[in-house]
Amino acid sequence: MTRLVELPEWRDLKQHCSEISKVHLGELFRREPGRAQTLSIEDCGLLLDYSKNWVTAESMRKLFALANAVGVKQAAERMFSGEKINVTENRAVLHVALRNRSGQPIYVDGKDVMPEVRAVLDKMAVAAESIRTRQKLGSTGKPIRNVVNLGIGGSDLGPAMAYEALRPYSDRELTVRFVSNVDGTHLAEATRDLDPAETLFIVVSKTFTTQETMTNAESARRWLLAALAGPSVAADPQSEKARKIVGSHFLAVSAATDKAAAFGLDPQSSVFAMWDWVGGRYSLCSAVGLALMIGIGPTNFFRMLNGFHAMDQHFLDTPLERNMPVVLALLGIWYNNFFGLQTHAVLAYDQYLSRFAAYLQQADMESNGKSIGCDGSPVAWQTGPVVWGEPGTNGQHAFYQLLHQGTKIVPADFIGFAKSHNPLGDHHAKLMANLFAQTEALAFGKSADQVRAELEAQAKTKNQAPRLDLVPHKTFPGNRPTNTILAERLDPETLGKLVALYEHKIFVQGVIWGVNSFDQWGVELGKELANRILPELQATNEPELKHDESTNRLIRWFRQRSRN
Repeated sequence: MTRLVELPEWRDLKQHCSEISKVHLGELFRREPGRAQTLSIEDCGLLLDYSKNWVTAESMRKLFALANAVGVKQAAERMFSGEKINVTENRAVLHVALRNRSGQPIYVDGKDVMPEVRAVLDKMAVAAESIRTRQKLGSTGKPIRNVVNLGIGGSDLGPAMAYEALRPYSDRELTVRFVSNVDGTHLAEATRDLDPAETLFIVVSKTFTTQETMTNAESARRWLLAALAGPSVAADPQSEKARKIVGSHFLAVSAATDKAAAFGLDPQSSVFAMWDWVGGRYSLCSAVGLALMIGIGPTNFFRMLNGFHAMDQHFLDTPLERNMPVVLALLGIWYNNFFGLQTHAVLAYDQYLSRFAAYLQQADMESNGKSIGCDGSPVAWQTGPVVWGEPGTNGQHAFYQLLHQGTKIVPADFIGFAKSHNPLGDHHAKLMANLFAQTEALAFGKSADQVRAELEAQAKTKNQAPRLDLVPHKTFPGNRPTNTILAERLDPETLGKLVALYEHKIFVQGVIWGVNSFDQWGVELGKELANRILPELQATNEPELKHDESTNRLIRWFRQRSRN
């Protein structure tokens, strides 16, 4: 098998990189009238302008040639057809089935999975409506008004991000919160002002053994039982009275129905299925999104699924040259592998997307943060970037200084909307003016001559000598690459399209790098060691420690300070 860096298309790009790296973005725009039209795509209700990148039409042709050489289109077809492309776990990768709105079957091992998917969605809708209409009662007869999702990673980040993004569509009379951290503060603060009699917990864990989630679930159960039945019942959660209360105040999303039943839940009515062909970070559209569906309602949840499906079809059916996920993926490859830029910012100019960058951190960095290829050999090239970002003008007053004048160049995606859900005065116009200004400034900068002329003009009006020593400090080099993604409004369909856009971008990059984007073995070692250290922290006597010198000393320090 030919290694990636030995492909003629890769070598061609290497040569082309050395040529285009000498050309400033400003010069590219001067050379190419109509560049903004040529290097943009409008489809699925989104506009992607990628003209402010270090590419020409020729650059893009060479990048598309690389995508063809590694079989991006064929890989996408294998994923959508249910092939077991998760090679290390021998699993299909079918998050697209969760939002398949076409009515067409999707097969895994010869079985159409769509009837099961639709059955779970229907079950979710019934549960959500019962809570939204206040028909779901707690054990004391009070209606459920508070929902707390207990999960971590993909069982938390997706629904938490989406609930915040779609808050304008939520029932404001319901309280929906998300607890993930095993730090007791997270659970304590999330429940501090809630009435236990009106509170429902959703435990989201495929195995029902995830340490953080189950620790929070057990503590939530004790909190609930102590408040509703007293300390003696809380101390005996398997008693009939305890199990009756738990059954009224807990739901579970899990594949381990036996463990959920042992916790006190009816597998038929209170447990929602998960499947091994959906990875956690791709599971938002499954029952993992139950808390989200409760918050925004089934109709809006299904609108979101429609948006996902629209982008899925765009990705599957659109030629590479007009394919938004493919274009974003190739630009990322271009910067990461040919220019050595190892980080990527996602800058959403909408406060409702405040958790979007955090969500993409897991989606991207857990998927493609790999140094071993699908064939088991080490890769000889950079893989996934460091992904980060903050919403709107907050970032401008924090880290944009580095983006504009720092020694590190950070490619960035700017995301904005034509309409605001909260049209207060001229707030939204000012927000979007900042978005457009930032991409312009990053691309074209301000030359020393422009700065000098401005300083001289200002000094002249004040009859002062110009501070020409400030010229280098106020000069902006520009030539910083960005993408701009625009939509009319952040609604459920648009959110689905945006998430699917990035999911497929990540997939394409994994295909090119030759890594498995759908496992996450890198998170396991820390868990294993934590399970070994925990009893050493809790031991009443002085345990024999067999870690390294540093870890042994830290454990002893904690034991001494935490008990005095």
